[in-house]
Amino acid sequence: MNDIFPVQVKIGVDTLDNSPIVKRALNKLTERKERDNYKAHHSIKDDFLEKRTLYFLNFKGKFLKPCPGTSGYICCGYKILNIGTNCPMDCSYCILQSYFNQPGLRVFANLGEKLDEVLKEIDSNPEKIYRIGTGEFTDSLALDPLVGWTDLLVPEFSKRKNAILELKTKTTNIRGLIRQKNRDQIVISWSLNSTFVAANEEKGAAPLVERLKAARNCQEEGFAIGFHFDPLVYYDSWQEDYLRTIELMDKYVIPERIIWVSMGSFRYIPSLKPIIRKRHPKSLVLGGEFIQGLDGKMRYFKPIRVELYSFMREALEGWSKDLGIYLCMESSDVWQKSIGWNPRNSEGLSSYLDSRVIKIFG
Repeated sequence: MNDIFPVQVKIGVDTLDNSPIVKRALNKLTERKERDNYKAHHSIKDDFLEKRTLYFLNFKGKFLKPCPGTSGYICCGYKILNIGTNCPMDCSYCILQSYFNQPGLRVFANLGEKLDEVLKEIDSNPEKIYRIGTGEFTDSLALDPLVGWTDLLVPEFSKRKNAILELKTKTTNIRGLIRQKNRDQIVISWSLNSTFVAANEEKGAAPLVERLKAARNCQEEGFAIGFHFDPLVYYDSWQEDYLRTIELMDKYVIPERIIWVSMGSFRYIPSLKPIIRKRHPKSLVLGGEFIQGLDGKMRYFKPIRVELYSFMREALEGWSKDLGIYLCMESSDVWQKSIGWNPRNSEGLSSYLDSRVIKIFG
């Protein structure tokens, strides 16, 4: 089993051992489990980075939530399905290093129990398209061989014509997907970056070529796929390195049934900077020119962002004109200058992405 997987399991006192997610993981792991009356009071310096410990806990909040947008930036209208938090990989730029003050890998053992509530909401609004993803606070597939998220989610979402489930990953853990009988309404997406950033800033992630081979495998199996260039990083040889990535895309996948390609530039909350400096002293991601944006995050100066997006749009459109390119959390003027059009507001972007869903799935 992959050496980034956990070797120790802790189960919260309110979590039932007969939860299908817990039972599956315990059957997969040979190491002993510990019942732990866990309370989320740990500081980052204590055990946040204990990535080889897996906590099974019941999630107390709402499982389906809107992606948190920010006034002044255009949001895609995504819905987040909370399946867990934190990630076994260790990307230098990851916001989760600062976002959660909680240790280890956390999997929500009551997902199966609460899934009916999510499906009921979807079914009660048949005229609305739900674009739902599980990759906001964890990698969608990194722990799938242990906990079987795909076995639980894919059969249910594939039945529903007004929803798509996007599973976003930096791994090659697609066996659980390939086992599924259904392909409808399921999108498998990979986070991509330049060849240099992928090799040097994404510790524990699958190499770019392996991600793209997995994407090709999913295409051959009939799945729709997507790609996310987020964060785009600005450094001396970024143009050449991102072009190499697009050349690899051309080599391994075909543009057909790519539902969308998103782009977002590197941005970070101020509290992340000292964490990156301490944990990743050789990282180059903090080397650009930044200014505080409307959402309080540090962003590249606008001309740099426009340069990044314009270059990538031109290169990607040189490969295919029908990739569903869009920007993540950007202003309408940056859209216009770099993409050549703008959705004007979040509702406009939502409508555009809904049209991509209809185009791919009918």
